[in-house]
Amino acid sequence: MRILHLSDVHVGVENYGRPATDADIEALPPYFAPGTDRGELVGVSTRLLDFLSTLDAAVAYALENGIELVLFAGDAYKSRDPSQTHQREFARRIARLASAGIPVFLTVGNHDLPHVSNRASALDIFPTLDVANVTVGSTLATHGVSTAAGDIQIVALPWIRIGGFMARDETRNMTLEEITRNVEDRLEAMLLAEIQALDPTLPAVLCAHVTVSGAKLSSERGLMLGNDHVLSLGTLANTAFDYVALGHIHKHQVLSQNPRVVYPGSLQRIDFSEEDDTKGFCVIDLDPARPRGERVVGFEFVPVDARPMLTIDVRARPGEDPTAATLGAIAHHAGASLDRSIVRLRVAMEADDEPAFRESAVRDALGGAHYVASIQRQVHRERRTRLGVEDAERLGPIDALRRYFDARSMPKAREDTLVRRAETLLQEEMDGAAD
Repeated sequence: MRILHLSDVHVGVENYGRPATDADIEALPPYFAPGTDRGELVGVSTRLLDFLSTLDAAVAYALENGIELVLFAGDAYKSRDPSQTHQREFARRIARLASAGIPVFLTVGNHDLPHVSNRASALDIFPTLDVANVTVGSTLATHGVSTAAGDIQIVALPWIRIGGFMARDETRNMTLEEITRNVEDRLEAMLLAEIQALDPTLPAVLCAHVTVSGAKLSSERGLMLGNDHVLSLGTLANTAFDYVALGHIHKHQVLSQNPRVVYPGSLQRIDFSEEDDTKGFCVIDLDPARPRGERVVGFEFVPVDARPMLTIDVRARPGEDPTAATLGAIAHHAGASLDRSIVRLRVAMEADDEPAFRESAVRDALGGAHYVASIQRQVHRERRTRLGVEDAERLGPIDALRRYFDARSMPKAREDTLVRRAETLLQEEMDGAAD
């Protein structure tokens, strides 16, 4: 049985995007949503095309490489209230898999839940329409799914609302930390009950949208909605499971080997905290005929061609033209590494050199980038020496001038020259006042 595991598609993220041109449409990969009228895509956000393209890469892989089950571990959309266009495009890709006879299991993530309890999630349209070969895990429960390679048990652990677990009167005198701990304890107990009810003769996987203690998080987490429920790795890494498919954290990582507990990560880079992350999905080869604990016979992380993000850091030396230094750094990245990238530029310079920085010339040099996220000037300014009132009253103008030159680390020869000129000016002023 070949299983494809992906998560955190986040259709609808459009930061660092611009309206798509004919050239952008022509550059789309050949596997991009076959049958789509590409002319209708002109003007949509290029970031929408980015996110759909990597989802299409996973779909194409499944169709061409004998995948018999797709596990989606949550967060189909950026917004809890996705637009009709975003819902249509996600459903179009799920339908390609389902119509090809590949069962798809969709776990509800925090971005798929509405703002108000007891309202339908963004994924509920699939069971409502009774779409063949599509199962939605919207509660903590075990589902039996039939594939071309045999039956499999899938335990769904979707994102859990606190309000769905605890009544308001239960939480009245509890702190947020106590409430969260209570929810986590209940989740662990309920999950254990599902594990104990599994048939050991059939393959079993857990598909969960949750934070696992010890997982590596991104430094920027602007997409997070609500409080995380953190479960221990020991709770999930139960040997009753042949594989644990996780979603919610965007960085690909394998947390355990027996069984494998895996975050595939998001399919696209969301922000610059993910700049160095390789994006993709996981493929698991599972032999149903083997005993529990020995069924996984192959595992692979398959990278996708995600949009690059590129940070260019420039440090202009004191007295150096910051524009020239910046243009040199940009030239180093010229070509393919720049053309497709979302770029942020950070230029460190001295305060005295800042007037020489020509941002228009820098933007022209970055004209080949897909998108310029920001140009940041990091200006180093000398700390001014503060004098006490008594010192200020005692110091004459020449002494004060020498103090200033010392604070600026002025070369001695230049300091002496400037002091002599200052003395000349002061003398002329005094002579003029005497007249």
